[in-house]
Amino acid sequence: MSVQSVGQVLAIALRDADKSVMHEVANATAVENGGLVGDPPSSPDRGVTLLAAGQWKLVTDQLGASLPWWTRRANVLVESDSLAHLIGRRVQLGNVELQVIAETRPCGLMDKLHNGLRAALTPDVRAGVYGRVVKAGSFRVGDSVTLV
Repeated sequence: MSVQSVGQVLAIALRDADKSVMHEVANATAVENGGLVGDPPSSPDRGVTLLAAGQWKLVTDQLGASLPWWTRRANVLVESDSLAHLIGRRVQLGNVELQVIAETRPCGLMDKLHNGLRAALTPDVRAGVYGRVVKAGSFRVGDSVTLV
């Protein structure tokens, strides 16, 4: 099996309940056809959300704001300029495998968190991608993200 590097896990965040404040953690455990332990359940296809650090920088530069990356409500910040090329592909973080399903579409909550955030996240897959956990396991900050 050949692997291609996408980047590195820069940070991980979970929330205790829907719309609650995100908190960063050093590692996470993923459940097959589920999500991350400690994060509220979602549909299996939206088990984990990934955000590219490069895209987040474009968003905050456009807004002229210094916002924590988890304002986007994503679970994993990846050292990458974009994650668009992952859609439809399988990636590995630690020993977890995700099938990346689609682009994450920003919702109205984004503008409640910062005026203009939703529009800034809309183009070019800036809001990140989401995927289904196809192999359970764990990963941590510093792990490589690779195409499988």
